[in-house]
Amino acid sequence: MIGSVGLLKTRRFLPLFVTQFLGAFNDNLFKNAMIFFATYQIFNSVESETQFSAVAQGLFILPFFLFSAMAGQLADSYDKARIMRIIKMAEVLIMLIGAAGILIKSLPLMLVALVGMGIHSTFFGPIKYAIIPQHMAEDEVLGGTGLVEAGTYIAILCGTIAGGVISPTAAAVGVIVVACIGYLSSRNIPAAPPSTKLKLDWNVFRSSYQLIAATTHIRRVWLAIIAISTFWTIAAVLGVLFPPLVKNTFHAQKDVASIFLGIFSIGIAIGSLVINRLLKGQVSARYSMVSVLAMALFVVEFYLAAEFWPVSDGPLIKMHEFVTMPAGWHLLFSLIMIAITGGMFVVPLYAFLTTTVDRSQTSRTVAANNIVNSAFMVGGSVGILALTTVPGVSVENSILVIVVLCLLSAICARRLHQAEGEAQGVETLP
Repeated sequence: MIGSVGLLKTRRFLPLFVTQFLGAFNDNLFKNAMIFFATYQIFNSVESETQFSAVAQGLFILPFFLFSAMAGQLADSYDKARIMRIIKMAEVLIMLIGAAGILIKSLPLMLVALVGMGIHSTFFGPIKYAIIPQHMAEDEVLGGTGLVEAGTYIAILCGTIAGGVISPTAAAVGVIVVACIGYLSSRNIPAAPPSTKLKLDWNVFRSSYQLIAATTHIRRVWLAIIAISTFWTIAAVLGVLFPPLVKNTFHAQKDVASIFLGIFSIGIAIGSLVINRLLKGQVSARYSMVSVLAMALFVVEFYLAAEFWPVSDGPLIKMHEFVTMPAGWHLLFSLIMIAITGGMFVVPLYAFLTTTVDRSQTSRTVAANNIVNSAFMVGGSVGILALTTVPGVSVENSILVIVVLCLLSAICARRLHQAEGEAQGVETLP
């Protein structure tokens, strides 16, 4: 067994790690450059800003709902490394469109590229998790999954901060350069040939339904999927609320919004590593319920900090002013603790998806998870958008929805821990 950080020295893991890191970085560099451009330079009301943020979030997530089943079938039927290289080449072409949209300040063109990146991530997602048990030893799967999660969120941190602070021209050039480097990195991923050959179902609705139905009979997998989906609904709601919340409630500039999104990302990365250390490589949900209940408490603390925020007028606060305020540090502490406990909750659940079923079915299992995740996230984005339009409900009040979602996640986590004690070993999809 190689220590989880030691996996970064191996060819069977490092190129995969770098490729997925750069992909997550590019997604967030582009998406946040676009959202901050719209929030701070085009729209001038909390309703319009929240609406655009929700629409952008929904458009990025929609391909996961439509194409995840196809992505899972392809990944289980063909060499995963080869598919990754094709996907990363497509990213270069998508980012050329996105860069053009940034340079000519065309929101429609940027939204086209955003949908393209959603499709890119839809096909890449099942592979990045399913390839881990194919290249890793059994006692390295949780460590590899944790590193991928940590790397993803560090990349989100870097991309989010970059999207908020660099110029539009630099962002346009950056997304193309990063996409090219990602493609070169993908060429070094070792071959991962399939252990089965499926007859592809090109009807995306039928294949999605059949794939989800196939996972429901494995209780551990289905509970893990529901718990992960609830967590990502929380992340989607926060993603929608952060830009208007920072501008209108905390009265701060877009670099503060970048730090909010970045702090959330780095916190999940820390939580990923902490839970791997606590579990010592064992795939288990025994800490998940406690983690998400702690998350709920920090969400309440974050809500109270927002409700009693001391600044409401004057010029928008700059980053250096924000971090010199005691209330600012209180807010950031609450946020990073939400993220750390969230990371401790969700990472073991992903390991369930890749270790509970046969390796020939891991991509389809992750794809089924992505379909349900996307449905929950779109529902969360639309729901929070509708809630903020209700008279008397402020953006700050909407934060309390997350507490309810945390409690639902705790119920799923408790049942999953019970289910893992009742059943062990690898199961198969029908």
